[in-house]
Amino acid sequence: MGTKSRETIYGASIRAAAEDAARARKAADEIACRAWNMRMLGFQGPAQPSPALGDALNAGYLYLEVKCLGCNTHQTVALNVVRRPKATPIHELERYMRCKDCSEVRRHPYKRSHLIALRPTKISATDPPSKWWPGER
Repeated sequence: MGTKSRETIYGASIRAAAEDAARARKAADEIACRAWNMRMLGFQGPAQPSPALGDALNAGYLYLEVKCLGCNTHQTVALNVVRRPKATPIHELERYMRCKDCSEVRRHPYKRSHLIALRPTKISATDPPSKWWPGER
């Protein structure tokens, strides 16, 4: 006869606490990303402070919508392929964004971009680009 192991005694409560913590982190990340989206769409910024890259991915926002100020096009950038640490704030990605079309016309990297919002899906015909509030056409 032996005694019960610590895993048997405390294992279920430890796993339950870890799952509760993961759910709370996900909910907090969703709220932070939603608040940042509303601030960006409603006031057109400021982009700082912004959620971290890992927080956006945890909340289910897999894409960042960016608008080129030169040619006025909207593009989405996949956040899961960005080669930056997960603790990098979203607003720090703005300096690395370059418009391919404008760069080809000007023959040098053209980087006048503006962050619009975090998105769960890419821009498509069924899911068009975000609109500024109020009154953007």
